[in-house]
Amino acid sequence: MPRKGMRSICFNPRTPSFSSHQSSHSTPSRRSSSEFMIDQTIETASAIIMKWNPNSSTYASVTSLFYENKSEARLFIKCVNELQKVMQLIVSDDSTSPKLVESQILMQIAMKRLQKEFYQILSTNRAYLDPESVSVRSSRTSARSSISDYEDDGSRDDDVHVASDSITELEDVSSFAMADLRSIAECMISSGYAKECVSIYKIIRKSIIDEGIYRLGVERVSSSQMNKMDWEVLDLKIKNWLEAMKVSMKTLFNGERILCDSVFSMSDSVRESCFTDISKEGANLLFVFPELVATKNKKSSPDKLFRLLDMFTSIAQHWQDIETIFSFESASTIRSQALNSLIKLSDSVRSMISKFEQSIYKESSKSPPPGGGLHSLTTNTMDHLCLLADYSNVLMDILADWTPQPRKSSSLPEYSFSGSYSVSDDSPTSAISACIAWLVTVLLCKLDGKAKHYKDVSISYLFIANNLQHVVSKVRTSNLHYLLGEEWTAKHEAKVRQYAANYEKLAWGRVFSSLPENPTAVISRKQANEWFRRFNNSFEEAYKRQSSCIVPDTKLRDEIKVSIAAKLVKVYREFYDMHRLWITGAGDEENVRSIVRFDPEDVGHYLSDLFFGTVSTASTSSSSSASAPASSLQRHSRDFQLSFRV
Repeated sequence: MPRKGMRSICFNPRTPSFSSHQSSHSTPSRRSSSEFMIDQTIETASAIIMKWNPNSSTYASVTSLFYENKSEARLFIKCVNELQKVMQLIVSDDSTSPKLVESQILMQIAMKRLQKEFYQILSTNRAYLDPESVSVRSSRTSARSSISDYEDDGSRDDDVHVASDSITELEDVSSFAMADLRSIAECMISSGYAKECVSIYKIIRKSIIDEGIYRLGVERVSSSQMNKMDWEVLDLKIKNWLEAMKVSMKTLFNGERILCDSVFSMSDSVRESCFTDISKEGANLLFVFPELVATKNKKSSPDKLFRLLDMFTSIAQHWQDIETIFSFESASTIRSQALNSLIKLSDSVRSMISKFEQSIYKESSKSPPPGGGLHSLTTNTMDHLCLLADYSNVLMDILADWTPQPRKSSSLPEYSFSGSYSVSDDSPTSAISACIAWLVTVLLCKLDGKAKHYKDVSISYLFIANNLQHVVSKVRTSNLHYLLGEEWTAKHEAKVRQYAANYEKLAWGRVFSSLPENPTAVISRKQANEWFRRFNNSFEEAYKRQSSCIVPDTKLRDEIKVSIAAKLVKVYREFYDMHRLWITGAGDEENVRSIVRFDPEDVGHYLSDLFFGTVSTASTSSSSSASAPASSLQRHSRDFQLSFRV
């Protein structure tokens, strides 16, 4: 009989009272075995149910059945289950039987008792049934199961004994509370009181989830509030959200799902309804936040880009947990919200990368760095790209369909690195690799245009060499190398050497040509004087022009110095050794100094002082030329000085 129908019988004023039923029972000898079993079941159930009727005694109203006496609690559940079976039997035989009314009254009293016990267990064990404790307990249970399987194989040894004992010691109150809740839930659901049981569970457990979300710093924020929020405040909220996401997936929602599945294991529909209603509001609050951040006004910054990538990474990393925990059909809106946030974050990241590309295009500074040094556009862009490369795993998904979009109307100069954005790679990283390579190409094109602002063409080449070297160095020492590959890196390293060679040729070519091709050839004193004067003038002029040049990269700086010295110092030394004595013997010392202003050591010292941006001008007096290198030797490596004495 439907529950509503049974209740109508129960409250019929013409129905005989419970006490009169007891007095009207006939003796067992006159009843059939079935009737005897029914009477016995009702009598046994009545004894224990009435004992724990909250309205029957003060003791029953203030004491917990499950806390005071576990064995009696199990008996109580057993009697209620037997009473339910008897009621079904009575209904099938005679739906108007007074015994049905008597059983229904007992059932109502029992359900009130179980409702009270269910509430007390949930309330008093709140600390032991928090999602974190439940999650940990679940892990321990899994570990114990693994050990049991191992024991069944007959392979148990001392190590297994230790592990098993350790897990047993870790078992806490939550396991017993969950078992009690499950037995009560099963009893109430099978007796037709699922609604009352579920109602209590939802009220208490939802408050735990909502409180947990609040404590994790996730609050309801409207779109208008988000758009008015300062970046510093939003950045703090994003940091809180990232931590909240981690805790929510591993403990809060995971623990609640485990608890709900355990308590309502007998009914798929009940546990689905319970978990979805409990978690839906908190989960949607958690997953809607990234979407709001992704759509927050149109302003972008590198900091915001990386925060969006952090949020995308967090959802992506926990996606399997999201699908597992919120697997119910009724929780599909939660999964949809998480997916929608992923899509919005992905769109926003692509948009911000596009804006970053535009910012390189639009960089409009006209004054190039003094001495051909590093441009701030180079350092800022490469720092940004290095950080992007650290997110290559998620960017592979975000930029899967990326293709370069060259601007037909752009003001970029004709660039000799054409095709450098191409990365010959069929791996899953090819899209992001091509994107990064393209952004580097845009940077180098822009630098190529800025190099033309130098009046000295040689410094233009040094500027390109310096900035390209910084690019290559950043690629070598970051995840960019994994994305761009060795072939790309080696190709651009060769371009650095090419530009350095172009600088050397333009800046020092006249000095190289100021010495005879055969420095040891026999020439006249007049010819020797002329060669010395030509060298003095060209060297002083080149040194004066290049003294302000800067090469920040130590390796490139040394390579350029060694290359210049190899072409200059050795030839000059041979020429000097061959012809100085001749000139010395031809006149007084002052006249000789006016002709031979530098000895080979001086030349090496002056070269070693180059490319730091703070160098003294080469002196025309021998005394000055001797003093300047002396300070240089104190500042720079002696090993490098020796490299000039080739």
